[in-house]
Amino acid sequence: MQPRVTAVLKTLIAVMILLLLAAQVWMIPGLAAATADRFPEFAHLEIPGVIAAVVFLVCVEVVLACIWRLLSLVRTERIFSSNAFIYVDVIIGTMVAASLIIIVSNVIIAAAQAGSPSILLVSILGVVVGIALALLVMVLRGLLRKALELEQDMSEVV
Repeated sequence: MQPRVTAVLKTLIAVMILLLLAAQVWMIPGLAAATADRFPEFAHLEIPGVIAAVVFLVCVEVVLACIWRLLSLVRTERIFSSNAFIYVDVIIGTMVAASLIIIVSNVIIAAAQAGSPSILLVSILGVVVGIALALLVMVLRGLLRKALELEQDMSEVV
């Protein structure tokens, strides 16, 4: 992979992390406060909602940080090492955790009768996408394992 491509990707990851941090600090608490003011009957959901949203975005940031590290391994041509599996496993676990956060949040919203069909639909979509991405990364993990085995076999032959 060309060094320019990895540099651009790392720059975009840094921008995404900064934007996510801004959302965690300013946007989410402000939106939650405005929603609690607008719908006082659901004000008790403000703090749990902020916590769930911030933890969900932390999951996204962890995945981005792992992708950053994998790009570093690509750039130094060490992607076919056991170190790569640590980051891939963290990505898979984080995606599953993010899906669980969506499920728990949806259950809390439903229990409080604060949701709508559109919230349920978006939640289901989020869970499906999260699980599908985790499964896709699991397949890619298997390909990485196979490539590592092939590289080791080739080094023995040479």
